[in-house]
Amino acid sequence: ARKHPLEIPPPSEKDWLKDDEGDFFLQDPDRKRDALPQPFRMINKLVTLAFENAMEIIERREMLREARKLKVQPTKCFPTAEFQVTGRANCLAVSGKYVFVGLSVGLATFKVSDCKEVCAWEAVRTEICAIHASDLGNECHVLLAVDEMGLVWLFCFHEESFLLVKILNELEDISKRTTCVEVVLSRGGDYAGVLLQGNTKAWLEIYRLPKDSWLKEMEKIPGAAAGLACRERRAQHSSQVDIFLLQESPVSANKADAKLSLPVLLLKVKPPKPITGSSFKSPLDALKKVDDGSMLGLGYNHLIKESQWEQQEAIFRRTYREYLEAEGERESKDEIPRHATFHFLLPSRILQVGPEMRVQPDVPAGISVHWNGSHNLCFYLLNRPLKEKADSDPKPDVVWPCAALIAHSAVSSCSRYLALACEDASIAVWDMHLGYPLSVTAILEERLIRSIHFL
Repeated sequence: ARKHPLEIPPPSEKDWLKDDEGDFFLQDPDRKRDALPQPFRMINKLVTLAFENAMEIIERREMLREARKLKVQPTKCFPTAEFQVTGRANCLAVSGKYVFVGLSVGLATFKVSDCKEVCAWEAVRTEICAIHASDLGNECHVLLAVDEMGLVWLFCFHEESFLLVKILNELEDISKRTTCVEVVLSRGGDYAGVLLQGNTKAWLEIYRLPKDSWLKEMEKIPGAAAGLACRERRAQHSSQVDIFLLQESPVSANKADAKLSLPVLLLKVKPPKPITGSSFKSPLDALKKVDDGSMLGLGYNHLIKESQWEQQEAIFRRTYREYLEAEGERESKDEIPRHATFHFLLPSRILQVGPEMRVQPDVPAGISVHWNGSHNLCFYLLNRPLKEKADSDPKPDVVWPCAALIAHSAVSSCSRYLALACEDASIAVWDMHLGYPLSVTAILEERLIRSIHFL
């Protein structure tokens, strides 16, 4: 039993760490200040610690604020006006001072300056899903529009009026009708490319657009006839009945009164056929099929027999059986590709044309095409004589074989640089003017390149 009541013992230096004495000596080496007694020393230490932590937080925030000031702040854009359209807007394209909008009921044109509607073109059950436009000069524009059925409509826009030139893939027999997969309009409106698909095959059609003839012909078209090609909506309260009453007039007016020169089918590029066994009986027969041997081809003129292909395939499958079973069976090699990526290219050292051909620096001189599942990038010249048949399946003028399957490609806006992305995650950038590669970059393994673009 305790004889005296429990008391709190007085603070003692033995209860604290020896570091406090050293710290105190460093802060006051001359011993001019007396040491604080406890618990004031503890309070002083806690206040100092809180102050130091607060200063660290302040310095960290100041550094972040300075770093944020050095970064380029993105410009915030807010809508200044809105377009009032009939139906649903699916796509748009800008050319000159006009904005062309693809609608669920046709086309509409607006001015960029005041966002007011200029005119509209409407056709029965025609929903525009994609649109491309280019300025031809002299207040004239060319448009390529694709509807929901895959039909490609070629228009000329002049004096605030739509003039239908032609439906490029229109066929009377519905069973033979083709569907547009992709359409590309060259800068300046000199050429147009349309990738079409049928029931069992696909091909690429390149058209030469007679824009010089259009400019001369549209000057002779009277304003009254051209005015029939569009309907001006001056009142926003027009009912749906009025829209359907005016739907048939634009198409019939264009076909009857506004007759323009038709585009010329320049090329019809078909996908490459699968390489099979050789049918040549001797090397001399194969050499007769080769041109001059100055460039690489697609590999059809070889001397490998079908039995050799089959033997090599059997050896490959037997050697790598476990890997093939893990990855699953691949697609058949005999399958014909149904999609292609193509670009219009300006004149360069890669696309050498003859001295008899006139070349303009701002007009495309060729196209680059690669089909899905192919190693080859093919170049075709556009300066071809009209005597050649467009359906003759022309051979590529230049072939670039790649080590892996080509997945995607891109061309810079100046058409000087070409980038190829392969399925092995490698990217090669070529200088088209000089004709040599600038760089080859390999991305990490197990990465797939979905798209590639120049900024």
